[in-house]
Amino acid sequence: MAKIQKSMDEKIFDFLNYTLLTVLGIMFIYPIIYVFSASVTKPYFLEIGEMVFLPKGFSFESFKAAANMDGIWLAYANSIFITVFGTLVSMFFTVTGAYVLSKPDLKCRKLLTILVVVTMWFDPGMIPRYLNFRDLGMINSYSSVILGFAINTFNVIILKSFFEAVPKSLEESARIDGASQWQIMTKIYLPLSKSALTTVSLFYAVSRWNGYFWTMVLLTDDSKVPLQVFLKKLIVEKDMAGEAAQMITINSTTSPQTIIYAVIVMSILPILIIYPFIQKFFKKGVTLGAVKG
Repeated sequence: MAKIQKSMDEKIFDFLNYTLLTVLGIMFIYPIIYVFSASVTKPYFLEIGEMVFLPKGFSFESFKAAANMDGIWLAYANSIFITVFGTLVSMFFTVTGAYVLSKPDLKCRKLLTILVVVTMWFDPGMIPRYLNFRDLGMINSYSSVILGFAINTFNVIILKSFFEAVPKSLEESARIDGASQWQIMTKIYLPLSKSALTTVSLFYAVSRWNGYFWTMVLLTDDSKVPLQVFLKKLIVEKDMAGEAAQMITINSTTSPQTIIYAVIVMSILPILIIYPFIQKFFKKGVTLGAVKG
């Protein structure tokens, strides 16, 4: 088969497209590589600015110091709990809500959909939301960060669109066989929506894992804070004790700054490890989930 010759306009477009994507890729990947390099670089070279991209004076002492810090593994466990349990709760409410809204015979379907979508543009604000949590007695409780942020409207719309694309003949056949709505959803819709479910789960998991502000505000007990809040406290303590940087010598193996970088690496590793295994579902889920509005 003869290869189709591209026009000059197409070649220019491809060149600009690849150039732009390459630049954006470098912009996104550089901070990650820098953090990894800084975490294994000797503090002296980091302080004098000799480390730009690759590590210099290779050392894992900062990771050892980070692993031995008081409270870090408890914070890690808290992050895992909030992420895993919070994602499960979010997926339950999102799946059931999207499934109901995808039914054409739902009474007041358009009105309910509008009410759901409106929340994407109108937010109650930080102070009213905090006062609501306080009046409900949810301050310093995991329920505030798990139930209070259980649903993301955008994710509901993705699943709703995906469910609407499932052939109605499958549901009609199940109804003839006497299947209930719950059985139809769990036995037909969910197995056919694995890519979309994986995509939305990833959105929720990343949001839960990286959650910082509201966990800091709502969880006042140090034994309940997740890793991101723990990291924030490290950075604040490092800034308050800035004079410690003046004592770093060429023989120093750790510093507050390198330990912070090590904790950052420890916090992003789970997402970096999991993502390659679900990347194929992620790409397919985003594409198919946007077929219908």
